[in-house]
Amino acid sequence: MAGRGSRLRPHTLTIPKPLIPIAGKPIVHRLVEDIAGVIHQKIEEIAFIIHESFGKQVEKDLIAIAEKLGSKGTIYYQNEALGTAHAIMCAKESMSGPIVVAYADTLFRADFTLDTSADSVIWVKQVEDPSAFGVVQLNENNVIVDFVEKPKDFVSDLAIIGIYYFKSGETLRAELQYLLDNNVVKGGEYQLTDALENMKQKGLKFVPGKVDEWMDCGNKDVTVDTNSRMLRFLHNDGSNLVSDTVCIDNSTIIPPCFIGEDVVLINSTVGPYVSLGNATHVINTKIKHSLVQTHAHIKDASLDNAMIGNHAKFDGNFKSVSIGDYSVLE
Repeated sequence: MAGRGSRLRPHTLTIPKPLIPIAGKPIVHRLVEDIAGVIHQKIEEIAFIIHESFGKQVEKDLIAIAEKLGSKGTIYYQNEALGTAHAIMCAKESMSGPIVVAYADTLFRADFTLDTSADSVIWVKQVEDPSAFGVVQLNENNVIVDFVEKPKDFVSDLAIIGIYYFKSGETLRAELQYLLDNNVVKGGEYQLTDALENMKQKGLKFVPGKVDEWMDCGNKDVTVDTNSRMLRFLHNDGSNLVSDTVCIDNSTIIPPCFIGEDVVLINSTVGPYVSLGNATHVINTKIKHSLVQTHAHIKDASLDNAMIGNHAKFDGNFKSVSIGDYSVLE
């Protein structure tokens, strides 16, 4: 998660993308919880690979996420964008025993049982247009026999979503080290897929883990959509998404919505599919399908497909907006 998240600016100018809240909880927090639900094993350690410029407060927040899940948290730095294989190798000291590697800008919903007899499990999602993704090809025994990047001709509709299980962290580390030692690069970067191909050629068994839902958090529109989808899932699961400390004055909440602590709603209609972070005030406003972070003040507005950052102030009639932390529109 060392990237700068440029497609989600201005929000990522002040906070790393994996810490953007979805339905009231940081993306990376939800991701780790979802992975834990699939592997059904205790997670001993969570290693976060970040850019050093993210700062000490971000590091403390990440360590706290790991500790909430009963795990040790470790921070590693990737200060130069040299590819996925290089990024993972930044955490080589933590690569022992069974491990999961995940790119922290995606969320998923799944109900499959991890095949721990396989050397590796690759999370995949069936997609309509495989040409836009890296895909896996299976044989009749449901074993992965090929990886194909953005196929022009149809070979499979199972897209790789960026989450991987490896029975042996030591084996993966050795394969990644080989890429670095021999300068095996594509487009100037060291790629995880090259290590996977080498492992497959050596006879290691790769199987797919098929997810039901795959949600991206790459830019503002898809992040707002992911927030809406996650709210729907949580609502259907029976989760309580509205804090007991919300102050409601002549206002209506249309579920599903996440409403954080100490939120104030006055003469407003909120929902469906809205997340409001802690201490946000919404006055004389209609808002739906939107994601608002903490301590924001919104009044006299009609918002749809909006994403508003921490401590932002918005007063107006714009409908589809994306404003970052501490921005003011009056």
